[in-house]
Amino acid sequence: MIRLGYPCENLTLGATTNHTLRLARLTPEALRPKVEANLRDLERILCWNHQVGFGLFRIGQHLIPFASHPHFPYPWAEVHGEALRAIGALARSLGQRLSFHPGQYVNPGSPSPRVVERSLAELRYTALALDLLGAEDGVIVLHLGGVYGDRAGALRRFVENLKGEREILRHLALENDERLWTVEEVLEAAEALRVGVVVDTLHHALNPGRLGLGEALRLAFPTWRGRPKVHLSSQAQGKRPGAHAEGVDPEDYGRLLEALPVPADLMVEAKGKERAALPLLKAPAPRAGARG
Repeated sequence: MIRLGYPCENLTLGATTNHTLRLARLTPEALRPKVEANLRDLERILCWNHQVGFGLFRIGQHLIPFASHPHFPYPWAEVHGEALRAIGALARSLGQRLSFHPGQYVNPGSPSPRVVERSLAELRYTALALDLLGAEDGVIVLHLGGVYGDRAGALRRFVENLKGEREILRHLALENDERLWTVEEVLEAAEALRVGVVVDTLHHALNPGRLGLGEALRLAFPTWRGRPKVHLSSQAQGKRPGAHAEGVDPEDYGRLLEALPVPADLMVEAKGKERAALPLLKAPAPRAGARG
């Protein structure tokens, strides 16, 4: 069975898990209403997803805005822990798999110790949020980041800086990108860290290396302890390579389904959020066939 999901907000409900504020306003009085709004909207989205038939949701990275910042003004895990646990119990009862996708500024392979320190702090926050949610199958999706003129060195730093982070590694999965790191190269880091590999179909089409889509999926899926995840999107016409379209081209969806070796969880990365994923949810899905 194919399960579908989408990221961060629901346009139909007008709900988002990315209510945030400026760093200059980092006070308990300003922060708490933002967090509470994110948690309320997350609950609304999960209930809507269950009613409609979605099984995945990516939570916005600003669920707890600036949670990893050294000047965060209160113990967020204690203050919001009960609410997070309640929402996590709801998600499990509704069969919703949760994930996060930290942004490009999170780069454990950077040659800058400060960047590495801040990156690990953000990843620890994300792992703790999933733990408080009780999301045993929750995923933190991360790119490998820059190469800094030394691809082997960047990969080595990435692995070295993460290998002792057990709480992060429990949830971590690594994703290919459209320019620098192919699925084959991501597999090297993932195997060293014993974490899963997310194949992004658009990134792979732009940066396939030596692998066809079917082969990339067949290599990536065994890295998962549970159900593998895949990212699906289409290229926005007239935009830079890798820019997501408003919706998903049915041919892109069809190619992925034909290439899947086994059923998987598909995160639809489109500007149209749930509106882009709904047609795929309603469409009859061909059986996964390990082609391509």
